[in-house]
Amino acid sequence: MTASITSTEAQDGPVTSGFWALTLGSIGVVFGDIGTSPLYAFHEAVNGAAHGQPVTRVIVLGVLSLILWALLIVVTAKYVLLLLRADNNGEGGTLSLMALGQRALGRRRSWVLLALGVVGASMFIGDSMITPAISVLSAVEGLKLATPAFEHYVVPLTVIILALLFAVQSKGTALVASAFGPVMVVWFTCIAVMGIVHIADDPSVLAAINPYYALQFLLSHGTIGLVTLGAVFLAVTGGEALYADLGHFGRKPIQSAWMFFVLPSLLINYFGQGALVLSDPSAVEHSFFRMVPDHLVLPLVGLATAATVIASQAVITGAYSVVYQAVQLGLLPRFEVRYTSETHAGQIYLPRVNRLLLIGVMLLVLVFRTPSGLASAYGIAVSTTMVADGIMGFIVIWKLWNWRAATAAAVILPFVVVDMTFFSANLLKLLEGAWVPLLFGVAMAATIWTWRRGTGILLQKTRRIEVPLDDLIRSLEKRPPHIVKGTAVFLTSDPSFVPTALLHNLKHNKVLHEHNVILTIETAHTPRVDLSERFRMEKISDKFSKVRLRFGFMEQPNVPKALAIARKQGWQFDIMSTSFFVSRRSLKASAQSGMPLWQDHLFIALSRSANDATDYFQIPTGRVVEVGTQVTI
Repeated sequence: MTASITSTEAQDGPVTSGFWALTLGSIGVVFGDIGTSPLYAFHEAVNGAAHGQPVTRVIVLGVLSLILWALLIVVTAKYVLLLLRADNNGEGGTLSLMALGQRALGRRRSWVLLALGVVGASMFIGDSMITPAISVLSAVEGLKLATPAFEHYVVPLTVIILALLFAVQSKGTALVASAFGPVMVVWFTCIAVMGIVHIADDPSVLAAINPYYALQFLLSHGTIGLVTLGAVFLAVTGGEALYADLGHFGRKPIQSAWMFFVLPSLLINYFGQGALVLSDPSAVEHSFFRMVPDHLVLPLVGLATAATVIASQAVITGAYSVVYQAVQLGLLPRFEVRYTSETHAGQIYLPRVNRLLLIGVMLLVLVFRTPSGLASAYGIAVSTTMVADGIMGFIVIWKLWNWRAATAAAVILPFVVVDMTFFSANLLKLLEGAWVPLLFGVAMAATIWTWRRGTGILLQKTRRIEVPLDDLIRSLEKRPPHIVKGTAVFLTSDPSFVPTALLHNLKHNKVLHEHNVILTIETAHTPRVDLSERFRMEKISDKFSKVRLRFGFMEQPNVPKALAIARKQGWQFDIMSTSFFVSRRSLKASAQSGMPLWQDHLFIALSRSANDATDYFQIPTGRVVEVGTQVTI
């Protein structure tokens, strides 16, 4: 998600130069994760199937057939052909799908969708930690094949590469992103050529196209077959990114890049690895790097490292985007957001999220140390997200697309069954490392649940002491205080009641501005809001007006810029004669809060860590007056 270029024409219109630019961009950004899977997926699946025994023809053809049909069913049919059509005003991703479902169901039963969205988003962020670790480790491991002397440097070199990657995030990714497409085109071309060369080693490997070999392998290998299925799933990790990046590149460019370039390159390489292992079973240990002569191993390691860094960059910025959407939807407290590009709105940097990802990635590398160790942890995160997407997709197809329930189930249920099978297979690796993303998912879900519950309780408590705005206006008309020139803007979440800052201004300063604006900022269930819907103003008395600003959950909430739109509606807004009043609450834990004590303390910690409203809404600090209040929760 490193670029933020959209094109309606690229989604639905004719093939143009813009279409090709978007297609090239999608190859660099969308397919980095799934495009680097050949580094480890085939090797891990075959080793898991062999279970310490010699590799046989049945194993190789069975694994290849499973990989082929997993890519066709899970990625091509489910995501590329079906879910890419379920766009939320052009945007995709788990939280966009959740918002679509909530729009279809309304408030009724929306908690189910909220739970699915939270689980899917939590696991996506977990995936954002595992992908850089396993991808870069797999690429750097190729050095061991070049010379055994490099074996002790694999982990330190991986740590250095990842540290540098996270260190440059604050500089923005515009310059690097421009090279993503060409580098990944070279990568996919190279792995396809490698595959073509080695398919000639044993052309009979093409028999794996027949799904009979996949079914025969699963039915004849019992539990080992299910364990192997978990490793096969590594070939489709990154498939969910196709949908998540819909808004950045459009449906048609992503579909075209996948169907005509990326998918064929991946399949040719997997079959090439299979033919190589059939002709030389000892090659299974480093099947990918053994596809080139010894003198080309180091250049291939360099290219693979570049490709894995690109894959890592895509999921890191994807994590930023998911967290940003969660903040906008009220699922998390406000985090500091830095915009790293003046032209690409999607290029954002969240310092706190970057630090947490860096810590998580480093711990994974240092604890597991090998791609094989991380492989057990990888699949569970992605398969959980895919299950959540499938269930929410059913609700969207049924309720929003107005399909009959039986028809929608007939279309989506087979995909959910396949996803659940992969999820079950990965669950078998719970003690081998799959517990890591599950633990992170539980922690993330608990954080979101605590934030939602705490804000609800806080709203109820403050509501008891709040005064209806209409009552205050009538009181002020009877006994007006001292009036001062200028405009005062009071931020509040509920315009029906008097903002705390306004009450304190009257109580302590005993003054009222000649123009008072009760400002409410809403986040829509759509990624973006049309400018005509951005600003609404209602004059309720000579001195009071209500203003509502609406932003999409992927937009930058810039209050001064949005208020400037008011000039077109007759309001003479002048930032230099306007003061913004913001309430700052100091929270204290209470035994009667309605939450366990641990949740009280977690909610208070989250509240304290929230970014300042002034910065978040991009209000000039010189125009802000903060009023502090203490609330027991």
